[in-house]
Amino acid sequence: MSSPMNGGGMAGWSMLRSMRSQDEVTAHQLKRGTAKRIVAFARPYRRDILVFLVTVVIAAVIGVATPVLAGDVINAINRGGAEAGSAVVRLAVVIAVLAVADALFSLAQRWYSARIGEGIILDLRTRVYDHVQRMPLQFFTRTQTGALVSRLNNDVLGAQRAFTSTLSGVVSNVIQLVLTAGVMFTLSWQITTLSLILLPIFIIPARRVGKRLAEITRESYNLDAKMNATMTERFGVAGALLVKLFGSPELEARRFAGRAERVRDIGIQSAMYSRTFFVAMLLVASLAQALTYGLGGWLAVTGGVSAGTVVTLALLLTRLYGPLTALSNVRVDVMSALVSFDRVFEVLDLRPGIEEKPDAVRVPRGNGRVEFRDVRFRYPSAAEVSLASLEEVATLDRTINEPVLKGVSFTVEPGQMVALVGPSGAGKSTLSMLISRIYDVSDGQVLVGGVDVRDATLASLRDEIGVVTQDSHLFHETIAENLRYAKPDATDDEIWAALAGAQVADLVRSLPDGLETTVGERGYRFSGGEKQRIAIARLLLKAPSIVILDEATAHLDSESEAAVQRALSVALTGRTALVIAHRLSTVRDADQILVLDEGRIVERGRHDELVAVGGLYAELYRTQFAVADSPTPYVDATGAEPVITMPMVTYVADEAMPPAAAN
Repeated sequence: MSSPMNGGGMAGWSMLRSMRSQDEVTAHQLKRGTAKRIVAFARPYRRDILVFLVTVVIAAVIGVATPVLAGDVINAINRGGAEAGSAVVRLAVVIAVLAVADALFSLAQRWYSARIGEGIILDLRTRVYDHVQRMPLQFFTRTQTGALVSRLNNDVLGAQRAFTSTLSGVVSNVIQLVLTAGVMFTLSWQITTLSLILLPIFIIPARRVGKRLAEITRESYNLDAKMNATMTERFGVAGALLVKLFGSPELEARRFAGRAERVRDIGIQSAMYSRTFFVAMLLVASLAQALTYGLGGWLAVTGGVSAGTVVTLALLLTRLYGPLTALSNVRVDVMSALVSFDRVFEVLDLRPGIEEKPDAVRVPRGNGRVEFRDVRFRYPSAAEVSLASLEEVATLDRTINEPVLKGVSFTVEPGQMVALVGPSGAGKSTLSMLISRIYDVSDGQVLVGGVDVRDATLASLRDEIGVVTQDSHLFHETIAENLRYAKPDATDDEIWAALAGAQVADLVRSLPDGLETTVGERGYRFSGGEKQRIAIARLLLKAPSIVILDEATAHLDSESEAAVQRALSVALTGRTALVIAHRLSTVRDADQILVLDEGRIVERGRHDELVAVGGLYAELYRTQFAVADSPTPYVDATGAEPVITMPMVTYVADEAMPPAAAN
C-alpha cells in the first residue's frame, strides 16, 4: 500500500512554502493590467500550454483509476470462481498499462513544463537585461546591484512557476480532488465523511507552523543578504586591500561568524519545524486511514460494502489530503506568481533614460564638430529614475534637483582641443556626458557633426565618440576580449597595432598568454599605468573622431604618467578633443579654454589671455603653482613662470558620477 505521504507530500510542502510568504504576498498591491500582460507573455506558448494541461488531466485521471482497479482486484479475489484468476490477470495488465502510460505522460508533462518555463525565463531575462542597459546612469548610482540581480533571478523564477508548478498544480489538484471525492462518495459517503473530519486538525496547526517559519525564514534571508554583501565588498580587490590596510581581520571574522552562527541556529529551527509539519501530516493521514479501515472493515463484515471498496477508499484517501491542503492555499500560490510578474514588470515599466527615435539619422562619419546651444540640464530626481524596492527605502525622494548647467554655449571645430576647467561641481563632467548622450539635455541642443544627438542613431553616436576615464574599467576577461569590446570584428593585427600606438604592445608580448591574458577583476592584475594604456588601445581600436579623457593620469606615478602621456599624444592626433582638467599645466596649449563656474561659462580664451585677465582661471592657475608659504606665483631666477612640458591630453575631472545634490 502506498504511504500517505506519497499522494500529499509534495502538495504539503507547496502549502508550507506558500504559508511562509503569505503575509508578504497578500500585502502586495498588484497593478491593474498585470494579468493581461502575463497572458501576452504566455501567448507564444499557448499550444505547448494546451498540450501540457492535457497531460496533467490524463495523469490525474490515471491517478484515480489505479486505486479503483486495485479494489476490483480484491473483489475479484473474494468472489472466487473459475474466472477469478483471468479477471485478476486482466486487471493487473490494465494497472500495468496505466502505470506505463502514467510514466510516459509524466515525462511528456515534464518536457512541456520545462519548455514553457525555460522559454518564459529566457524572454523575461532578456527583456529585463536589455531594458536595464538603457536606464540612465543615475539609476545605477542609486540602485543596489544585488536587488537588481534578484529581479533577474528570483523574481523571474517565481514568474516561471506560474506556468509550471502553480498552473499544473492547480489544474491537477482540482481534477484529482473532484474525481477522488466523487468516486469516494459514490463508494461510501459515510467513510468519506469520517475521513475528512481530521482535516482541520491538520490544517490549523500547520498554519501556525507556517507563520513561525515565515518569521525565522525572513530573518535568515536578511542575514544571508548581509553576509553576501559583506563577502562581495571584502572579497573585491579594493575591499580586500582596505581591510588589510585599515581593518582588523579578527574583528571581521568575529562579525561574520556571529551572523553565520545565527543562520545555523535558524537552519536547525527551520529543519525541526519542517519535520514537525511532515510528521503531523503523516500522522493525520495515517489516522484517517485507520478510521477508514476501521469503519470500512466493520461495514465490509456486516455486508455494507465490499472488501475491495475498503481498499479503494483507503488508497484514494492518500490522494485526497494532498490536493485539499494545496488548494486551501491556492490563492497564495497564484498571488505569489502574480507578485513575481508584477515585480519584473516594475523594472520594465521604468522609463529608459535614452531612447532612439524611429527616424533617427546617422552622425556623419569623421566630422568631429561639437556644438552646445544654450544647454540647460538638471539631474533627474530619484522618483524619475529608480524604484523604492531597489533602493530598500520606503518612498523615493521626489525633490526636483537644481539645474547643473544654465545656458552653456560653445563650439569645438574638427581637430581642435577645447579645455573645460573650473572648480568641482561646476558642471564639467556633465557636459561630457551630454555629448555621448549618457543623459539628454533639459533644454537647448547638443550637436555632433551638425546633428542633434537626440535625433542621431545611438550606434553612430557611439562610433564617433571615445572616452578614457581616470579609472578605466576592464572586464574580468582577456586582453583581446576587452579590446574587441570597442570593435568586435577586429583582427589580431589591428589589436596589436592599437596596443603599439598605446605604448603597451611590448608588455603584452612579454606575458605568457599574450592577448589571451585575463586582466582580473576591474583589470587589477595590471598597474594603473598599464591599465590606462590598455584602455587607450581600446580607444585607438575604436578610432573615434571625438575623444574625451577623464583625468587619465590623475592617480599615476611619474613614470606611468609619462608612458600614458605618450599614448595619449598618439590617441589625440587628428581628432577633436574635449579636455576637462584640474591640472592647468596640461591645457596651456589648448585651442580654447572654457572656464565653468556654477553651471555657466564665465571665461573663455587661450591660456595667456585668461592669465592676463586675472579672473577665475588666473586664480586657479596661481593657486596650483603657489609655494606653501607665499600666495604669489612661483618664479625662477629669470622671473619666468614655470613651463611644464607635457603632451596634450583631454580630461574629464571629478564628476564621473552625478553630484550629491542629484541624489
